[in-house]
Amino acid sequence: MHIELKEVSKHFGPVKAVDNLSLSIDSGQLVSLLGPSGCGKTTILNVISGILPVTSGTILFDGQDVTKLSPEKRGIGLVFQNYALYPHMTVLENISFPLMVQKMPKKERHARAAEYAELVQVKELLNRKPAQLSGGQQQRVAIARALSKKPGILLLDEPLSNLDAQLRIEMREEIRRLQREMKITTIFVTHDQEESAGISDKIALLQQGITQQYASPRDLYDNPANLFTASFIGAPSINRVPGKYREGVFYAETAQIKLPPQLKAPQDRDLILAFRAESLIVSSNWEETHLGAPLDDVYAAGKDYLALLRIGSALCRIYIPEDQALDKHDVPLRFRNKGVFLFDAETGERYS
Repeated sequence: MHIELKEVSKHFGPVKAVDNLSLSIDSGQLVSLLGPSGCGKTTILNVISGILPVTSGTILFDGQDVTKLSPEKRGIGLVFQNYALYPHMTVLENISFPLMVQKMPKKERHARAAEYAELVQVKELLNRKPAQLSGGQQQRVAIARALSKKPGILLLDEPLSNLDAQLRIEMREEIRRLQREMKITTIFVTHDQEESAGISDKIALLQQGITQQYASPRDLYDNPANLFTASFIGAPSINRVPGKYREGVFYAETAQIKLPPQLKAPQDRDLILAFRAESLIVSSNWEETHLGAPLDDVYAAGKDYLALLRIGSALCRIYIPEDQALDKHDVPLRFRNKGVFLFDAETGERYS
């Protein structure tokens, strides 16, 4: 099912929760709506599902205008953050409930419920009630219930937020497996960038109801459209050094940084030099350096080691080899060919 949003807005009084959003999702894709709390992710999901009416704009499913259709006529499956299972019903009854609403005969709906229970690996739990299930099991039951009516679109609203870290990873992989196996168009709402990168074909990154960038996870990381995208995507967060550009040199207070030739910007504007932790490396000799910086500290971050360096007024993090010996007072550094950007400090616009 192909989904297209054309200039969709949703206002709550003076608040523009979604502002003139246009988005196209190809059939069979899994797309994440990603962004900080209050950016409009769940509102978009509720508008697509029909739970909320739009203020303006058009929603198309396979070219059909569904903007004014009720939720039950849109052919969607919806999984909420709290799973919303019926506590008095068994797993079998929960999964088959949408089919009962559709007046499917009992034998047929129970057979289909068992089929989807097996698909999400909870078939042995059919006679249990939700209180007897773990969080991951409840999650699987909620997904089976959403899929049992064979929707054209699956909508997932922060479905992993109530699970512990390891289970989140396992369920993320399970959702991706099911989605690929069934080839169902899926929209996944999350505020977790690692989660979205691990599950999505494309990500719509949102801020204050406006799309900042819509691209693959790799492209968001390697080619951020603006400073917000560069800062939101990536861990550790991208390093940001304020300063000005003049003739190939970036002036950051006391630091003078020779920039790679591909980096250019208007002269004497307030800028942000931003670079990934892996994009600035220790140089083997001073002739190949772009800058020198004093060392603050070195610490382990899982399997990696990070060095903290002072560049102008900014404290920056870069990856270093485990056995790298560094001069505390002046570390020679050079930039790699990617992961280094110049942004306008006021507008966030990317120059290079």
